[in-house]
Amino acid sequence: MKAWKGKIIGALLGMLTRRPQFILLGIVLGHFYDMGIFSKQPNAPQDLSDARDAYQVLGVDAQASMAEIDTAYRRKMSDYHPDKVANAADEIKALAETRAREINAAYETLRKLHANR
Repeated sequence: MKAWKGKIIGALLGMLTRRPQFILLGIVLGHFYDMGIFSKQPNAPQDLSDARDAYQVLGVDAQASMAEIDTAYRRKMSDYHPDKVANAADEIKALAETRAREINAAYETLRKLHANR
């Protein structure tokens, strides 16, 4: 009955006004509530393989603490930060930017994963 909880409450609140449009509005808002639109919880990584890839990109073990992940992130970013290769060839700049994006995405994935624990 959990999937209907928001819809029922919305419909009941809409019935208090005795107007059909507010009943419908209550049901629609209840549907959004049931979907989790109003939830403030951050989204966890959708696929476990995303987390596995993130651990691999940062070069840490799956049992690593957040402090170890932070250290690995800073180490990798110091190696691949685009500003370090500002005077290099365009291919090297592009590679550094790509790797920096991968490292940032991996770090964000693991940060969200550890925040949900």
